[in-house]
Amino acid sequence: MADKNVIPYLAYDEALAKFERVNKRSWIVTIILIVLLFLTNGAWLYYESQWETVSTTSITQESSAEGGGTAVVNNGGDLNYGESKTNDNNN
Repeated sequence: MADKNVIPYLAYDEALAKFERVNKRSWIVTIILIVLLFLTNGAWLYYESQWETVSTTSITQESSAEGGGTAVVNNGGDLNYGESKTNDNNN
């Protein structure tokens, strides 16, 4: 009587050939994905190098307020004197 745990050589050889094909395909896909990763990163670097980097420095302006008021210099360079009202917090 034949042992049930014995795998025939032909079945083993077919399974081995199948796994070899699967491993070869996996390596090919892995190599293609790595190449695509480098290509996309290179494309992004090329794209980002097309733009000029512009840096701005902060501008300090001094202003004086007459009569103890608050002066604000806006983006246009105009000097605006603000008025403030105090609110009594004692209810």
